[in-house]
Amino acid sequence: MGDLKNHNVIIAKGLLFLLLGGLASAILLLRVPSFTNAMLHCIAIWAFCRFYYFAFYVIQKYVDPQ
Repeated sequence: MGDLKNHNVIIAKGLLFLLLGGLASAILLLRVPSFTNAMLHCIAIWAFCRFYYFAFYVIQKYVDPQ
């Protein structure tokens, strides 16, 4: 399978990921609604975003010898 080159498909894919994450978050918080769960959820999202940044930007920019 080749790389995606169509900008509309790439944007649609990103929006579907956003929708999926939002839906999963909403269901999780509706099933067990509490301030603690909401805060832990926010911290987990923040930490995964920082890891993604680290894995794909910091390593490429500062660690990769090429």
